[in-house]
Amino acid sequence: MQTDKVTPFQFLVLVIFFTVGSSILYIPSTLTIAVKQDAWIAALIGNLLGLVVIWFFTTISLWFPKLTYIEINEKIFGKFLGKSISILFVLMTLLYASALIAQSSIFLITQMYPETPITFINLLLVIIVVMAVRLGIQTIARSAEIFIFIFFFLFIVLAVSISPQIDVTNLEPFFQTKLSSILSSSFKLTAVSTVNSIALFMIFPAFVNEIKKCRKNFYLGSLIGGAVIVSITMLCIFVLGSNTTARQVYPSYTLAKVINVGDFITRIEALMATLWTLALFFKVTLYFYAGVFGLSKILNIKEYRVLTFPVAAIVLFLSIIIFPNILYQTIFDEKNAIVITTIVGLFCPLLATIVFLLRKKKFKKDPDYANSN
Repeated sequence: MQTDKVTPFQFLVLVIFFTVGSSILYIPSTLTIAVKQDAWIAALIGNLLGLVVIWFFTTISLWFPKLTYIEINEKIFGKFLGKSISILFVLMTLLYASALIAQSSIFLITQMYPETPITFINLLLVIIVVMAVRLGIQTIARSAEIFIFIFFFLFIVLAVSISPQIDVTNLEPFFQTKLSSILSSSFKLTAVSTVNSIALFMIFPAFVNEIKKCRKNFYLGSLIGGAVIVSITMLCIFVLGSNTTARQVYPSYTLAKVINVGDFITRIEALMATLWTLALFFKVTLYFYAGVFGLSKILNIKEYRVLTFPVAAIVLFLSIIIFPNILYQTIFDEKNAIVITTIVGLFCPLLATIVFLLRKKKFKKDPDYANSN
């Protein structure tokens, strides 16, 4: 049975890592393709929209603060429909875990280990994630608590090292893109960095200490993670320019390559690779944890760890079959991911809200309801 608890600071750190995720490597390119030098504005708006999404999610979860998202679904929709919606949630988390594993292996092969088989790297990553999930959410949170300091130290070093090459004029002219295009890009960023954080509701609020403080830290973590994305996007445009940023598959990695401090500190792209690896690892781990733990709730299995190996085999298979190369990854991100996120992350919670409001009098008598305790 799951008895681990996460402290407010640990939850804050998990939210930061989840928000940053793979966005630190891809988002500058994705945004500049659509809105050019106004990409930082789209990133800023997307970050603010994320706060609205978090308010929406936390409001739903706090109706039944002792229950996970899977249990809330069954409470609101009933056993059959609730489990059906929860299955969609589990499928989304496991699919996204496989997508991120594929992303990481494709990056490592194209940039660092071109002779290494992709299957081998996928397998290695899956093994590491399984080890983390089997140790429990408290261990994951404690490790994140340590690595967050390394993450921000490296981020500051990167920002300071690239600062001599900043050209502020690369941001000009402002607002040259249509407002509709900026908002569209902002919505996509919000979906990637915030709407998908519905996965964290397998942790919040049922397995956190000091729920009110953790809710505030949810907002704060999203803001800090968003600030990292905005900063990286601005640095890419400042140094590389919007056109070059848009042409790069990994613009922030390219950014690190051009660092030159006194002809002594050069080509420190390993810093960016480390930043991305840390954020990606925790996001994949949280997705996998949410999927496995959620599946155990659906199947009424008390010990979720028994599912880690068979589910890991499925994730590994999906990462190889669905995402064999970067082209398939790009097509999935542009055409399928937004649709899946919208259905599972927005439509289902909105439907739950409507049902709850219609049956609120009945739920108020439920012992798990917040005001019944």
